[in-house]
Amino acid sequence: MTVPQTRQDPRARMGALAFALAGVLFAIYEAAAPRLDQTTLEGAESWTSVGWTVAHLAAIVGLILIPLGYGALRGHLEGTRNEKTAFTAATIGYIGSALTISYYGAEVYGLKAIGERAVADGDATLTEVGDAFRYDPTAMTVFAIGLALIAVAAVLAAVAVWRSGTLHKWSGVPLAALLATMLPQYFLPHAGRIAWGALVTVAALWLAAEMWKAAKRS
Repeated sequence: MTVPQTRQDPRARMGALAFALAGVLFAIYEAAAPRLDQTTLEGAESWTSVGWTVAHLAAIVGLILIPLGYGALRGHLEGTRNEKTAFTAATIGYIGSALTISYYGAEVYGLKAIGERAVADGDATLTEVGDAFRYDPTAMTVFAIGLALIAVAAVLAAVAVWRSGTLHKWSGVPLAALLATMLPQYFLPHAGRIAWGALVTVAALWLAAEMWKAAKRS
């Protein structure tokens, strides 16, 4: 008797890995970045630290991986009525991440250079230069639009997961809810931000686990 062979879905596995790694990176981002008074020399020095660099690079890579996960979800749902929703989530997610990453790049590279100069000169007023481009209207608008698109993409991905029939209906909801609150979480105290990052990790790992199991069932 011939035993039927099941073909594991590599796209679902790729999505699982993308979501899992992104979740871990968001936790690193929130935990590793020093959160000092950034109008002081100590704050300027924190911009030059390894923790600051690692944290923001982790956020950048995480923001790249999330829409890659949505793209893998689209591949997993290929041929179903939910493929278009997942495709739209991936497209919007890529745009949102690109806009947001432009701001993070300035934070990790620009602030480091300013911090090094402030520490070398012993001049805390140089931190005002950092605030000048961080709170520039154009920069803030691009950043806000990027975060809004990230939220929209996450919600669309959650809808695709809910309707998929191959993934636990609720497995995309927590990650969508957390990414939708990415903007307000910046105003939390350091402990609150670390908690938010930890929740993102848990939510992303749940979705990753569902994608991995779906790959085995394909």
